[in-house]
Amino acid sequence: MKNRKLRMGMVGGGKTGFIGAIHLRAALMENMIELVCGCFSSDPERSLSSGRAYFLPDDRIYGSYQEMFDREMELPEAERMNFVVIVTPNKQHFEPAMMALERGIHVVLDKPMTFSLEEALKLQQKVEETGLVLALTHVYTGYPAVKEMKARIAAGELGKIRRVYVEYPQGWLSDRIELQEGNNAGWRTDPQLSGKAGCMGDIGTHAWHLCEYVTGLKVEELCAELNSFVPGRMIDDDGTAFMRLEQGAKALLSATQIAIGEANKVNIRVYGDWGGLQWIQENPNELRVTWGDKPEEIIRIGNNSYLGSQALWNARTPAGHPEGFIEAFANIYRNFTLTVKALQQGEVPTENMLDFPNVYDGVRGMQFIETVVTSGYSDSPKWVKWILS
Repeated sequence: MKNRKLRMGMVGGGKTGFIGAIHLRAALMENMIELVCGCFSSDPERSLSSGRAYFLPDDRIYGSYQEMFDREMELPEAERMNFVVIVTPNKQHFEPAMMALERGIHVVLDKPMTFSLEEALKLQQKVEETGLVLALTHVYTGYPAVKEMKARIAAGELGKIRRVYVEYPQGWLSDRIELQEGNNAGWRTDPQLSGKAGCMGDIGTHAWHLCEYVTGLKVEELCAELNSFVPGRMIDDDGTAFMRLEQGAKALLSATQIAIGEANKVNIRVYGDWGGLQWIQENPNELRVTWGDKPEEIIRIGNNSYLGSQALWNARTPAGHPEGFIEAFANIYRNFTLTVKALQQGEVPTENMLDFPNVYDGVRGMQFIETVVTSGYSDSPKWVKWILS
């Protein structure tokens, strides 16, 4: 078992999709995983053509995920998939994830974890019952620079945290492109498929998770405004939330998909008693450090000895060779894989192995959506305590 690759199945991720291809490249990067089966589309013919493009045999390409789970369980344990990655619209996250857990199959899920908070709590209960591993791909916490930022804040280098600014601007939904073909805006702007939140569910959850991850502080209450700027759109395409965190820290979160000309300019600034740290995703291998009594510093990420153990564990290249989006995804897959392998061998995973978003992050993400929607759609600005159930 020690030298075997983990066998991966996929739900979604057909060859014409975007995020499925990213997941597949990231999963295979460390050469510890092999794709063995999948249902790549709700259209059986499209699933078949996608599976053949991935060089799978026809008998491991399925027309539905229900068929996939049933047929895979008929195979010898040494052949069937060990885990499944689910990259579908939010509405289709819960059922295949639950089917996998009920059959002893580990899960990797795109975010947000489920369509509703109720579904998320059921997945949490099943993970706790089975002892299986569920990873959630909040990719921005996979960057080595973000790991370094988290470690320095935890070590107290900035002093007590006072203020956080976290922002995720995009511009791709500035027009109603969901009315056109050839993009995935249709389901993302349809509350029947995406859930209660549009922009805030899609990218606002990334910003929220980044805030909690790097500071180590949980949001306790928030006051939000949600907007649908594009006429005719049924769901939010822009939002802002003032957030009160543990230990008295304050945060301002902004997420928008109507910032014309912006791509994915994720960025976060954290300020404490003595200093500040900033990371910008479009310049992923640098941290900017500011001080009140000395010049600012630039920390360059790579295999540099002055970095902390978390950053070095997740870094692959010398400084000056940027590690980006796919590598950050790959860090989640690598740590997930090492955790699963350790459990298979009866060993306790290390802290570095366990450093990936899990089912509890997924539940908190759904709680964020519930809380921000409750506040954001109130008649007047309203502080709402973190919704737990």
